[in-house]
Amino acid sequence: MSFADLRIVLRNLGLLSLVVAFMAAGTLPVALFFRENFALLPLILTILAALLVWALLYWPFRGAGETELKHGLFVAGLGWLLVPLLGALPLFLISHRLGGGLLFPYADFVSAFFESVSGFTGTGLTMALRPDLLPKTLQWWRSLMEWIGGMGVIVLMIAVLAGPGLSAATLYYAEARAEKIHPSVRSTVHSMWWIYGLYTVLSALAFFSVGMPPWEALNHAMTGVATGGFSLWPDSLGHYRAVGVEVVAIFSMVAGAVSFVIHYQMLQKGPQVLWRDLQTRWLLLALLFGTGLLGLVLWRSLPGVQAFRTAAFQYVSAMTCTGFQTVDLSGWSETGKLLLTVGMVVGGAAGSTAGGMKVMRLAVLVRGIAWQIRRLLSPPDAVVLCRLGTETIPQDQVHRRISEAAALFFLWISFLVLGAFLLAQFYPAGRYTLADFLFEVASAQGNVGLSVGLTHPEMPTSAKLLLSFHMWAGRLEIIPVLILLRTFLRRR
Repeated sequence: MSFADLRIVLRNLGLLSLVVAFMAAGTLPVALFFRENFALLPLILTILAALLVWALLYWPFRGAGETELKHGLFVAGLGWLLVPLLGALPLFLISHRLGGGLLFPYADFVSAFFESVSGFTGTGLTMALRPDLLPKTLQWWRSLMEWIGGMGVIVLMIAVLAGPGLSAATLYYAEARAEKIHPSVRSTVHSMWWIYGLYTVLSALAFFSVGMPPWEALNHAMTGVATGGFSLWPDSLGHYRAVGVEVVAIFSMVAGAVSFVIHYQMLQKGPQVLWRDLQTRWLLLALLFGTGLLGLVLWRSLPGVQAFRTAAFQYVSAMTCTGFQTVDLSGWSETGKLLLTVGMVVGGAAGSTAGGMKVMRLAVLVRGIAWQIRRLLSPPDAVVLCRLGTETIPQDQVHRRISEAAALFFLWISFLVLGAFLLAQFYPAGRYTLADFLFEVASAQGNVGLSVGLTHPEMPTSAKLLLSFHMWAGRLEIIPVLILLRTFLRRR
């Protein structure tokens, strides 16, 4: 990378740091409202640290050239490390002032960084054993990280901060987004934030209507629509033991896992749009099929209705990459854990807040395999069309679409298997099974947040960093990570 390229990347990273400064400034009223004066200085220090990074990175290079895709990929890769580093400061500083320990585990900076990465990537794995005992300021900060991260910090930067030299389209695509509601990326982003805010408000009102207190309803609405999954209770939404809460949560999670383009069209044309869209249709069918299969597995140990109620909530939570729980998953059978792992690997729709590989890529692979079989069985000179929903893919693009989906699938599974192997090295032999390690890494890499008990404040530091890497890589969809590693290794 030349110095001119570096100037462009640093300028954009400087702008990203302002996102954390605005978040901390917006959290100050929360600390004042709840009279948590001990949180004021840490929040002010966070604002000053973010402004310092902005001054050092943006101001000297504000006149750098136009952002191109190669710059955008570096901004995405490094930005999703810089923002969690700054975002860890309130967790770390406030916990230090409160004395640390297992109740305030963020006094260990690695734990604070882990929580921040988990929050901003919308994962939901947590170091907090008792989130209900955290100060309201930290509860809000955890929810705010997921809400901002669910849409994307770069998407927020485009909506609020983008200026001369910052190509909105380039940065938008670099953050693994391609959907467009309007021809203009900035108009698309503004519509997405409007829909996102509307669904958050509706979700909060729905949680409140089924008996959840206002503060809890707001926080769970933020982390539900963001498909993040941070909860204010150690046993997540299982704390409420209420069918109404679970039903609202399921609708909230599914809404977060559907593309914003489809939401926009649905608000204009009605709910029939959901079934007409190939990706949404596959998502809904996969949720129904996975729920039914998991329900049959759980039927061995739970009454029929309870088995399918549990299966519905947990499979939706897994495949939408939210991470809310109503039961302890550590005692589940290997089959049950592997079914949830498959759901976490597939993930939600492209263009949503969900993680995973995305349903559209699964659809491309399945249709591509069917196309290849038909082509082999047809005469050599026959023209075999490949259809994806209502779209007929041109002959010259079929192989490229299939190869792109297959390449990411291969990388995703390779990272998953290697991560599970490495994670197993940090735990005593025989304590956990292979299914447990695959589950935990799939949860981190898919930005889900479900856990079978491996994630906790006293886990090895190396394990925290490994899972943080997988959360980061999964949020970026791996390719920018490989580009960063390639650049680093080539310079060495």
